[in-house]
Amino acid sequence: MKPVYDRILLKLSGEVLAGNAGHGIDFGIVMTICSAIKKCADMGVQIGIVVGGGNFWRGRANGEMDRNRADHIGMLATVMNALALADGFEKLDVPARVQTAIEMRQIAEPFIRNRAIRHFEKDRIVIFGCGTGSPFFTTDTAAALRAAEIGANVILKATNVDGVYDKDPKQSQEAVKFDEITQSELLSKGLRVMDSTAASLCRDNSIPIIVFNLKNPENIVKAVCGEKTGTLVKQE
Repeated sequence: MKPVYDRILLKLSGEVLAGNAGHGIDFGIVMTICSAIKKCADMGVQIGIVVGGGNFWRGRANGEMDRNRADHIGMLATVMNALALADGFEKLDVPARVQTAIEMRQIAEPFIRNRAIRHFEKDRIVIFGCGTGSPFFTTDTAAALRAAEIGANVILKATNVDGVYDKDPKQSQEAVKFDEITQSELLSKGLRVMDSTAASLCRDNSIPIIVFNLKNPENIVKAVCGEKTGTLVKQE
């Protein structure tokens, strides 16, 4: 197997790291995911990762909390997940660095684009925490932003569904999966694969997205090597 991408941005949901518990971190799952990513790194692929924080924090506590503060709590949750992933990589002897959009120098580097590129050149995985560093933006938008900044060839969006559907497959047995769809169609149809800001960023910067299921972490390797998995969201 040979990779078809030189540099990727992998978007991981925080919920995936929780496993069956639904919250917190299942370190067995962390190691399984890190092992699959290691296979890509061993093939020479440069890897950036944006991870969500949904296994620790979601939303605004039923709307009772100020959105700014709620989003800042969510940013801190992503850092916990980023550090857990870094620990998993280090156990596999894979060099990794955590960079955060909000400075917390005692535990991570601040995000500096040129420093991230230098880490890639030294075969280090870079995990980006704190989303964009601003409230009102999701980690999907952070993934699109970081992908554009680092010049990633593709965004691999690892989720709990196996692609993009015309309806929510959990709610409708008639949901139809797309093998391919354009980014404009994704926006016009209102498909909730990622928020519209993230999808627009990808369209405007010509960054394709592959959406696939992470229940089998080997799908990361398949996607990197160009094997058909999930749904390809492409340019016109």
